[in-house]
Amino acid sequence: MAPTSRKRQRRKLPTTNTPRPRPAVAAKPSGAQPADSSSRATRVLDWLLGKLPAPYRAKARDYLVLTRMDRPIGALLLLWPTWWALWLAAADFPPVKLLAIFTLGVFSMRAAGCAINDFADRKLDPQVARTAGRPIAAGRVTPREALLLFAGLLVFSFVLVLFTNRLTVELSFAGAALAALYPFTKRYTHLPQVVLGAAFGWSIPMAFAAVSNTVPPLGWLLFIANILWSVIYDTQYAMVDREDDLKAGAKSTAILFGDADLPILGLLMATFLLAMLFVGQRAALGWPYWLGLLVAAGLFGWQLWRIRDRQPAACLWAFRNNNWLGMALWIGIVLALAVR
Repeated sequence: MAPTSRKRQRRKLPTTNTPRPRPAVAAKPSGAQPADSSSRATRVLDWLLGKLPAPYRAKARDYLVLTRMDRPIGALLLLWPTWWALWLAAADFPPVKLLAIFTLGVFSMRAAGCAINDFADRKLDPQVARTAGRPIAAGRVTPREALLLFAGLLVFSFVLVLFTNRLTVELSFAGAALAALYPFTKRYTHLPQVVLGAAFGWSIPMAFAAVSNTVPPLGWLLFIANILWSVIYDTQYAMVDREDDLKAGAKSTAILFGDADLPILGLLMATFLLAMLFVGQRAALGWPYWLGLLVAAGLFGWQLWRIRDRQPAACLWAFRNNNWLGMALWIGIVLALAVR
């Protein structure tokens, strides 16, 4: 009887309400990867990091994630307006030297902006589900390391600018100030997206200055258009985190617009398209550009349709879809100048 009783007792034990602890080795480190990382870019980083000695891989990955190399979409959204400006300033294929300088500068300045952004948001990011896995928020990179990385990337970007002309060098100081200022504006204004647009678009007057040693009205018109576009896509991005941002006390255009976000986005999209129409007229661009502008209008319409229910996943998709819009306009500019 005794063995039978013991067996019955063992069978009843799992039915208790006390949860069984899982083995620690089966759990993954919390926040090892931000929730919005690109799976394709992450695979590329994994392959590249595999070439490094094992002791350096973890820290190298943290620095790459800090500078958003796992999410290249932000760099592309900065690259397209820069290329718009280079081609329009040159009225043809731009000088290869300037194309290389500005392309490298886009990636280095975007990386620097991400480092200082996460430094500024080091107390806010842990409160937002999408950003809680970022390296500083998760404790894998110290604020001091982020500042040193930011400074190093600024120096590298400045060295690149030294190979242009004096006007471009002078304009670069304003660009660096805007990049450093933007992350802190979300604490004091509901319009940080406007500052982001100015920071992201400052490469436009710099590109015109580098090509022609002046910034004509066309350059400033394109700069204003880019601010409008930046407000559009960064508002879509902010709509993903709107509820968390409200709890954390952060500010954004998504919070400012509230329930009127979709109509306001539609109005901003129409204004951006109008500004780009004026760009095409002033630059005397031909039919390929107008076709590209038509594609951009169609993509805007598709974005508005997809985010009509304001679902976070749809808003993130709309933000990323702007990459194709920027590319469509660049292709239109290139072809229009080629057939002119």
